[in-house]
Amino acid sequence: MKNLVSKKAKDDVAKQLFDAHKTYGKPPTISLDEVGVFLDKTLGILFPQLAKNDISSPERIAEQIEELASELFVLLERSADGDEKTCRECVDTFINELPQISDEVLQDANSLKDGDPAAYSIHEIIISYPGCYAIASHRIAHRFYKMGVPLFPRLLSEYSHRVTGVDINPGATIGKSFFLDHATAVVIGETAIVGDNVKIYQGVTLGALKVNKGQKNVKRHPTIEDNVIIYANATILGGETVIGHDSIIGGNVWLTKSVQPNSRVMYRSSDYSESGLDWTI
Repeated sequence: MKNLVSKKAKDDVAKQLFDAHKTYGKPPTISLDEVGVFLDKTLGILFPQLAKNDISSPERIAEQIEELASELFVLLERSADGDEKTCRECVDTFINELPQISDEVLQDANSLKDGDPAAYSIHEIIISYPGCYAIASHRIAHRFYKMGVPLFPRLLSEYSHRVTGVDINPGATIGKSFFLDHATAVVIGETAIVGDNVKIYQGVTLGALKVNKGQKNVKRHPTIEDNVIIYANATILGGETVIGHDSIIGGNVWLTKSVQPNSRVMYRSSDYSESGLDWTI
């Protein structure tokens, strides 16, 4: 059907929208879907379980790496994340860190395999577990964040967020053997620090006490020390909040203060008249 809108109305609206577009300046020419293709290609090079191309020999892997490097350079340029020299340096740094990323993600996958009685093989973890995909994506995005790349790491993390339901800011620092089970609705903020051998279940939030743009360069999110377990739907807030090593945080707990090492914090649903927190140190 034609002529549903008058030419004058169309022209007026088009002019208003065009003028509004000018306020943004020159936008990046990159999409989340393109970033997702890069992410999946990277994971396919790192893990044969996810490979969609031939990686049957070192020569074949080298060919895939060269193709990946070229695609990454173009994506960085199109995301307006630096001049040609900066983009080349980022590509070189990232490619050289691929073996380390592979080792880190394999440790995460083994942590899931060893800690989840429903897991039967490392192949199952890598192919099907959203927690493994989420942490692998984060370890890739975090590399670019550390390089000072402004947009690309956020696009990586948001693509993973869309696929898995896990929202990990690329700035978050996460240690070795990270166990992220069920994964859905987990939120980890930019300045969070998570130690080694930490286990986190679904619905957990490591967030800030308040949203204030003036705190951009301040630590706003909690520190989780080594060997901590945080059960489903727990919320831990604040940049000065530290969960001491070897502690257990029960499901549905709300914390804005630090917890000493070797603590257990749980919500006692059987007794609402008291504080609701049962500390065992």
